[in-house]
Amino acid sequence: MPAPTLLAVSHGTDSAPGSAAIAELVDRVAARLPDVDVRAAFVDVQEPDATAAASVVDGPLVIVPLLLSTGFHVRVDLQAAAAAHPDATVTPPLGPDRRLVEVLATRITDPRRPVILAAAGSRDPASAPACEQAAALLRESVDAPVHLAYLAARRPSLADAAAQHPDALVVPYLLAHGFFHDLAARTAPDHELAAPLLDGTGAPDAIVDLVIDRYASAPR
Repeated sequence: MPAPTLLAVSHGTDSAPGSAAIAELVDRVAARLPDVDVRAAFVDVQEPDATAAASVVDGPLVIVPLLLSTGFHVRVDLQAAAAAHPDATVTPPLGPDRRLVEVLATRITDPRRPVILAAAGSRDPASAPACEQAAALLRESVDAPVHLAYLAARRPSLADAAAQHPDALVVPYLLAHGFFHDLAARTAPDHELAAPLLDGTGAPDAIVDLVIDRYASAPR
């Protein structure tokens, strides 16, 4: 029996660097899984749409959300995509996970400088604990003080956190360049802004490993 298809579903972005970074991540996963049909899909902005992509897969399907927390896209959009296929499983999203924190920690080089971990934010109640756990894991991994803030929907806002910590480094809890990274730059223009998890210099091994582990751990 062939291995299940891996459908890697990201949010989608109109940022060329962000889109290229996500594509490179999917390509690296495919290279590590030569016996698996690895495909990309999106929940917004880009094509193919996740539901349409799932509906044309033959055989079992594992949908891996390239998203950092449970929220509307995972609970609703990707469940709809799974419903379009007779044998599909949706894995947990990528975060929170220590492997993401490993990458975030590389952005922090001065332990004396406060850090604002800037998450996108969601009204979905399940998203907040995931972001809080990511911040807690980062606090365990670095000596710098870490403050969690949000770019939308939740408090504290990045604007408020930036005002309270004028010397802080803003570390985005975002997968790639796009709308929210640009929003962070506009919201805290006087602060240094670190790169997202995929910074355009190649997908880190830790994130490739994480995607593969989500796929491998899916119920068969």
